[in-house]
Amino acid sequence: MSSAQTLISSKHPEALRIATVNVNGIRAAYRRGMQEWLEDRDIDILCLQEVRAPDKVVRELLGDSWHILHAEAAAKGRAGVAVASRLEPTETREHIGDEYFASAGRWVEADFDLDGTTLSVVSAYVHSGEADSPQQQDKYRFLDLMSARLTELRRTRDHALVVGDLNVGHTTRDIRNWKGNLKKAGFLPEERAYFDHFFSDAVGWVDVHRDLAGDVDGPYTWWSWRGKAFDNDAGWRIDYHLATPELATAATTAVVDRAHSWEARFSDHAPLVVDYKLLQPQD
Repeated sequence: MSSAQTLISSKHPEALRIATVNVNGIRAAYRRGMQEWLEDRDIDILCLQEVRAPDKVVRELLGDSWHILHAEAAAKGRAGVAVASRLEPTETREHIGDEYFASAGRWVEADFDLDGTTLSVVSAYVHSGEADSPQQQDKYRFLDLMSARLTELRRTRDHALVVGDLNVGHTTRDIRNWKGNLKKAGFLPEERAYFDHFFSDAVGWVDVHRDLAGDVDGPYTWWSWRGKAFDNDAGWRIDYHLATPELATAATTAVVDRAHSWEARFSDHAPLVVDYKLLQPQD
């Protein structure tokens, strides 16, 4: 993929299609056309962030054809993450493993059996943060736990994938106006260092979207609702597929499923859709 405008192609029969999107409130997203988008994409595993709805509502909107793992945040109208899948998980976990974040609605894990190998899929929503604030300290605490969990997942799983709104632009390629954001949460040196670590030899994960897109600006996944950010493609690439190395080599296409116009958007984030050809879903 070389452009944010790349279109979703037909799925190869042996591919597993995994999509992630911050829906910015699933009820609002459905009012704006998310259901029509979803019906046309042939997705096997759908990971959602900022669901911001009771579990009953999530299940009613997505429907009975999905197996749904949803971690609702204790704070009403905040956060919430989900993994919806066409295949049934063999095991699930509803938070990152620390009681401090147990009811935060920021991390869920689902394990799937694929031809006798285990694939763990995580939907994650990292704090947006604010420099020099308690929220930023929570963000660093969460990223510390994430770093430890990434190491454990790589060690204990055949394949693992962490997707979601991770609220950090890793490099200057990931933010259109990066010079104006050097001191703002989402592009702080301390935050970006975590991602250096995730992709280091020591931890060994792969940024699938960047790997396939190459050394280009973006392609961005988030644009402010305000002004002309979307029209001018003044965005941030903060939604990711982080994969263990063997899984990353199976990725064939990564597409930012960007709406054709500002009015057609169902969220301020665009879905990031990746096909993994060497992993065939089981019926």
